[in-house]
Amino acid sequence: MTLADLKRGQQAVITDVSATEIPLKLLEMGCLPGNTAELVQVASFTDPMYLNINGSHLAIRKETANHILIEPIDE
Repeated sequence: MTLADLKRGQQAVITDVSATEIPLKLLEMGCLPGNTAELVQVASFTDPMYLNINGSHLAIRKETANHILIEPIDE
């Protein structure tokens, strides 16, 4: 499952990232394995996605989110 598959309000743990496809800026802001991600909001036409990753709020394109693997947190 990828970050692009999250539903609004759903949380997950990042398990792997494609370092060649993810901008270094996102890695520096917390898009790393082991960190928790939550989908806060999706803009019109599903792009960009507004995420809370370990307390940092990020907006990323769905195309980029497809390269971040996650494991959903069961609530």
